Parts: sequence; C-alpha cells; structure tokens
Amino acid sequence: MLSLTLILLLVLAGSSLFVAAVLGVLGYSLGTFFSPFPLIRGLGEVAWSSSADFILVAVPMFILMGELLLRSGVTDAMYEALDRWVGHIPGGLMHTNIAASAVFAATSGSSIATAATIGTVSIPNMDRYGYDRGMFLGTIAAGGTLGILIPPSINMVLYGAMSDTAVGDLYLAALIPGVMLACIFSVYVYLRCIMNPSLAPRGKVSTWSQRVRALVHLLPPVMLFLLVVGSIYAGLATATEASALGVMGALALVVTRGRLTLALLLRSFEGTVRTTAMVMAIVIAAYFLNFVLSTLGLTDAAVKWVGELGWTPLAVMLSIIVLYIFLGCFVESLTLMIATTPIVVPIIKQLGYSPVWFGVVFVILIETALITPPIGMNLFVVQSVRKGGPFRDVVMGSLPYVVLMFLLIVGLIAFPGLALWLPSVFAASRA
Repeated sequence: MLSLTLILLLVLAGSSLFVAAVLGVLGYSLGTFFSPFPLIRGLGEVAWSSSADFILVAVPMFILMGELLLRSGVTDAMYEALDRWVGHIPGGLMHTNIAASAVFAATSGSSIATAATIGTVSIPNMDRYGYDRGMFLGTIAAGGTLGILIPPSINMVLYGAMSDTAVGDLYLAALIPGVMLACIFSVYVYLRCIMNPSLAPRGKVSTWSQRVRALVHLLPPVMLFLLVVGSIYAGLATATEASALGVMGALALVVTRGRLTLALLLRSFEGTVRTTAMVMAIVIAAYFLNFVLSTLGLTDAAVKWVGELGWTPLAVMLSIIVLYIFLGCFVESLTLMIATTPIVVPIIKQLGYSPVWFGVVFVILIETALITPPIGMNLFVVQSVRKGGPFRDVVMGSLPYVVLMFLLIVGLIAFPGLALWLPSVFAASRA
C-alpha cells in the first residue's frame, strides 16, 4: 500500500490541483477504499487538533514580519552596504546576492520571500554590468533557499510541531550549517570567477571608511535577528513569543524609516492572511492524510519494514536521501515536508539518529527541492522577477548549488557535531 500511496501522491501532484486538495483527496481516497470505517468523519477533530498547537502561532507572525520587512525599504540599503564589503571579490555582485540572502534569511524565515526580495534588488544590475546570466540568477535562486535554513525559519517551526522537536534546538542546530552553506556558495563563485574572469566584472574597491559607514545599514537586520533568535537562545522567550517580538521589531523598523501607512499595513496583513491560509490548509490536509495512514497501519508498517530490511542505519539514511531527491523533483517543497515528516521521523528515531540533526538534513533536502526542476519554486520566483529571458538560464545556473548542498549533507553525516554541537553547548549551560 505504501507504493500505491506514493504513486497516487505523484499523480495527484502532477494534476494541477491545489496542494491541500491533493493531500485531502489522497487521504479521502485511501480512507474510503481501504478502511471499514468512515475516516472522513474524523476530519473535524483532526483540523482542530492540528491547528490548535501553540507553536503554530509563530507561522503567521514570521510571515507578517517578512511582509513588513519587504515593504520597509531596508533591503535596498542592506544590499548596498554588503556590496561595499564583498563586491570587490572576484564574482562581484554574486557574492553580494549570497550575503544579502543570508542576512535577509535571518529575518524573514521564507525562501520564496528571500529570493523575490534579493532578486528584485539585484537583477537590474545583471545585464547592466555584464554578468553571466545563468550564474548570476543561480546565486539568487540558491541564496534564497537559505531562508528556510538560517533561523528563524517557518519550515523549522512546522517540522518541530510535526515531529515534537524543540524549535529552539532546531534553530541552534541549523545556525552553523546555514552559515557554512552560504560560505560554500561564495567559495564556488570565487573559484569559478578566478578560473574564468569573463563570468563577472571586477567590482570597485570601497575604502575602509565607506565600509564602516555602510555598517549602519546592516544594523536593522542584525538587531532584528538578535531580538528574535537571541531571545530564544537566551531562554527569554519561546519560538512563538520570539516571533511576536520579531513583528514588533519589524514594525519599529517601518516606523523609523518613515514608511508606516495604512496602505502598507493593509497590504502586509493581506499577504500574511493569504500565505497563512495556504500553509494551514496544507497542514490540516497533511494531518488528515497522516491520520488515515496511521489508522490503516501504514506508518507502523513502514517502520517495521525498514527494521526487517537488515540494512545498516547509514544505508537506510542514504536511501531516504535518494528518495527525497527524487520526490523533490515532482512534489512542492512544503508539501514534501508536511506530508512525510510523521512517517519518516519514527524511522529516523528507530535508527538511532537525532530528530534535531535530521531536521537540519531534512531542511537542506527541502532546499534542493526549491531549485530542482520541474517544480522548484525558487526557479519560478526568480524567473518571474526577471520578467523575461529563457527559463533555462535559471535552471542551469542553479544546478551546481544542488551539488554543493549534497556535499554539505555528506559533511553532516560524517560530522554530526556540525549540527549538534551548539544545542549541546546551550543545554549544558542551562543545566
């Protein structure tokens, strides 16, 4: 039945139905044909229990924080400031794209918002200065994926809620790999441009006084990051409380920049409601699907089947990674995370892996799904911001970064401490 469920998921996902409808129809179909009980009658209870988790309040809060930042004008100044520091390195503005994505990711929590925002600011410079289009667009699409890895991350909140894992521990675990991934991206750009200088013009070198003066424009996102993530790390706030602090901080930025208007607030609230409604519809549908699967015994059967294979934990982990690479090409990333977490996490725990460590690996795998065709959302976001040109440029420019993400996953498997060291240090300090 597991194979049938997977086939039905892929077929429905390719049928152009809304994601929540895909999961709901799949759950209803399995319940109708394979259960002697009318499982659809449990939908009301499932909808209530899945949406009543207090940690999920952080989702609309982080979305609203990102909406306010998008309209605050802080991104343009931040981008220019970062260019003062990294624009002269071989690769020029492509390093600025990656650095700006990492900084914005530390305040928005969304990959799509990160890619759209940085793309809007940077793409006009691509042809103006003669950058290689594919490589330039690839840095925006791949840099945008940092939005769900570098904390705060909406996807981490959802994973934590569905796997019963502390979001604070997930944020701590993701910090070092997130910074490492941004550095790996920049090293790749640097090496490519050293070997082939025609890929990017050499940026102008700013004086140290110009760089120091530019730091003032980096203070708002850094302070917001410290307010949100720092309050969690210090044990002063839960993830939900920190998200509320983030909204207040973002609102303060809007006010100090003189951008606060009724129209801005209404657009921010509307964007928040639309995105939150989409996310929660997917969450409820996924919980219903998982309710059906667990009632039918499919989740327990999957765990038992893996145990009976006799494979080593590493072999099973590599198989799971390969499966996610395949699914990521056909299933939207948020759907992939929400629909599979309740099935995979019990298997991971049985194998002896930490759910915190796997959360980081999982999010990196989800990141690859964001930039792998034909469903990669960041690819379409960057292409839409670009407003013209062959889609192939974005796809081909992004593929090398998929390989770099796999290299980081290999590093995490070989050295789990990359993700688990910070949580262990903070746990020891609190003890």
